[in-house]
Amino acid sequence: MANTYTQIHIHLIFAVKYRKSLIHSSWKERLHQYFTGMIQNNNHKMLQINSMPDHIHMLIGLRPDQALSALVQNIKSETSKWINENNFCEGKFRWQDGFGAFSYAKSQLPTVIRYIINQEEHHRKKTFLAEYKAFLKAFEVDWEEQYIFEDLK
Repeated sequence: MANTYTQIHIHLIFAVKYRKSLIHSSWKERLHQYFTGMIQNNNHKMLQINSMPDHIHMLIGLRPDQALSALVQNIKSETSKWINENNFCEGKFRWQDGFGAFSYAKSQLPTVIRYIINQEEHHRKKTFLAEYKAFLKAFEVDWEEQYIFEDLK
């Protein structure tokens, strides 16, 4: 797109289906590399990625020529397929429906990057669900409890 100039930084957060702890340390770096490749293949920039056993955080530089929802649908679908083809989990791996996407100014990126890098430290004190709700509140996103990432019932 000629004469289009943007600077769009998005922090993506999404969970494993039912918030199950399925992302294992033995393959999580390979998962991060796979996500990074997909982001780059879609002409976006991966600025930071990290995951916990039940969810993932990514900070990306988003190009304006692809809808965010289409990108997320694609990367979730393709990574689920990749995880299942490589038999990293018993049973079928799936991501939870939906995602969180939060925008940041360039000046805020170092703080967000540190936050994503230090996920293990954050989750010694706070659950994923508490963390996610804190993001929704901080960004003043209207939300309903019934639509937050569901637990296995």
